[in-house]
Amino acid sequence: MKLELIVVPVADVDRAKAFYAEKAGFTVDVDFSAGEDFRVVQLTPPGSACSVALMKNKETAGSLQGLHLVVTDIDAARAELAGRGLEVGDVFHFGAGGQAPGHDPERRDYGSFASFSDPDGNGWLLQEVRRDGSAA
Repeated sequence: MKLELIVVPVADVDRAKAFYAEKAGFTVDVDFSAGEDFRVVQLTPPGSACSVALMKNKETAGSLQGLHLVVTDIDAARAELAGRGLEVGDVFHFGAGGQAPGHDPERRDYGSFASFSDPDGNGWLLQEVRRDGSAA
């Protein structure tokens, strides 16, 4: 089995499409309408095999939380997103006392995060995973 698509509920498909394409840098794969009541916009994050589909659903818009975008360099990813005008939070990690500011002290894979939200409040996390064991 292979996860290929996650539905992201949004209130305004055009606004969400602009956010994901222009600010988050996702590639627009499909923008399909079947009448006035049905539209699907599918976008893929750079380098990902899994896409998102923006579906208009005002009742649940903003309810999706905790989607992870794995990056090899969290500082470079934050800088790229910020350069596109996306408001992304500071890097944080989890320690014995819970969430703490800054990178994982040992820069371990899966240990450093930054967060952002789309215009509806759907929440995303950047997670640093170098997978080669290199230190920053």
